[in-house]
Amino acid sequence: MILEVDNIELNFGNKKILSAIYIKAEKGKITGILGRNGCGKSCLLEIIFGNLKPKYQNIRINTKKVKPNLYSLKNIAYLPQYSLIPKDLKLATLFKLFEQDWKAFIMVFDSFKVYKKSRLKNLSSGEIRVVETYLILNSKKDIILLDEPFSFIAPIYVEQFKIMLHQIKKEKIILITDHFYNDILELSDTIYFLKNGYSKLITTTEELEKEGYLINDKSAS
Repeated sequence: MILEVDNIELNFGNKKILSAIYIKAEKGKITGILGRNGCGKSCLLEIIFGNLKPKYQNIRINTKKVKPNLYSLKNIAYLPQYSLIPKDLKLATLFKLFEQDWKAFIMVFDSFKVYKKSRLKNLSSGEIRVVETYLILNSKKDIILLDEPFSFIAPIYVEQFKIMLHQIKKEKIILITDHFYNDILELSDTIYFLKNGYSKLITTTEELEKEGYLINDKSAS
């Protein structure tokens, strides 16, 4: 399966956000999207999913144009930056709703076993992010969009998710963006860089340095 996105034009008032975008993501590969804050990474994922309507767009699966929204095909899962799930739900109920195996979850994230009867609101923001990311990754969807999945998550959990991502990419298309660029560089088989509304396929870290993105840890976001 191949997902292609191009000819996207998005403006907010007189401000142009996206104007010349081409992204190609394939099953079996993790596609990373990098760029500074405000470059349009989240907007691009919202457009692909179908939450945000641009002026123009062309989204194709296996060369066939998708109309009207990708989410309407019910084969895509999207993890936005904001929290997805009502905080009053108990974790046991949540896993049943998502048709997920709680025992399989705690085999990977052992420290969460004490939370089975707890409500989501009793967890920290980082722990909530772990639960949401796990549920999205394990959904029975062909296309997975992840917008900053590692935010607020402890490094030990990030490493677990990296292992999971490499395991599931064989069966899914995965697009991921995060301000922790080192994680994206390590994970991704293909990387695109967004700047001034344009996308650029990146093949070496030197190209990111030329773009002024990898000067030092403080300059990239």
